[in-house]
Amino acid sequence: MKRKKFLQHSFFAGASLLTGSLASATADKTLSRDATPQNMLSSSADKPFNLNYAFHDGMFRNLAGKDYLDQIRFAHDKGFRSIEDNGMMSRTPELQSKIGDLLAKLGMTMGVFVVAFDNWPLHTSLTSSDKEWKEKFLSFCRESINVAKRCNAKWMTVVPGNYDRSLPMGLQTANVIDALRRGCDIIEPHNLVFVLEPLSDTPDLFLRYSDQTYAICKALNRPSCKILFDMYHMQRNEGDIINNIDRCYDEIAYFQIGDNPGRNEPTTGEMNYLNIFKHIYNKGYRGVLGMEHGLSQKGKEGELALIKAYRESDSFR
Repeated sequence: MKRKKFLQHSFFAGASLLTGSLASATADKTLSRDATPQNMLSSSADKPFNLNYAFHDGMFRNLAGKDYLDQIRFAHDKGFRSIEDNGMMSRTPELQSKIGDLLAKLGMTMGVFVVAFDNWPLHTSLTSSDKEWKEKFLSFCRESINVAKRCNAKWMTVVPGNYDRSLPMGLQTANVIDALRRGCDIIEPHNLVFVLEPLSDTPDLFLRYSDQTYAICKALNRPSCKILFDMYHMQRNEGDIINNIDRCYDEIAYFQIGDNPGRNEPTTGEMNYLNIFKHIYNKGYRGVLGMEHGLSQKGKEGELALIKAYRESDSFR
């Protein structure tokens, strides 16, 4: 090629590259300036997360619509691979089956639902020697088997209730263990698992600490009764999250998430979820982590901020 033609060729090639670079830069600026929810939904960062986070019904209602099944499809597209639904037992059998079928189709996991035996707001229940409460609990355990089968669930949250102030602590603990043992006899043949959740909502709650829950699980010594370690509640009640996870890890079957204060998504409070998630991952945990919290912002922007917070906190690899 002659030098003149070579220079012309080089000029036009360089101009083409420059034009492409300018166009790309312009597009980047436009995307940044016009970062509407619609534009951001097409992000290439929608791969599955390192850990298995489970959202709740309503968390994506502004972006995906009010229909729960549409929210599940949307969340799957954004990289989430599980749901959890505290109120699953109150849904119709038809909807329970539809949810289970969709999760199976998408390769997603059903997280916890609550064994709701009419003890919320919490009353004295499994802590007492009241046969009515115990039989009510066992009846709901039997009912929960069919619910679990329809929605492909394995884990069921159990909250024992409030203190029975008329009994010593040791007797209350024994009553809880006895009720859970009888419940395990019902669910264990179906491969289901109770997850006991210590809570921080009121001082009247019997089950409040990880070591207390650990002791009950050890006393039961059943594969069908383990710990639900809700990190929001444990931060409020005892702190020292990573060390307490290590101390109780062999009895933990499920985690839940919520930053403190506020009980909203990670990055909105005092907890370093990037380090906590990394620690849980490095311990080999590959189970479900329920998104048991609210959103710090309203509308579509709040739901996008929720996704962004999980991407940031999950970026330990």
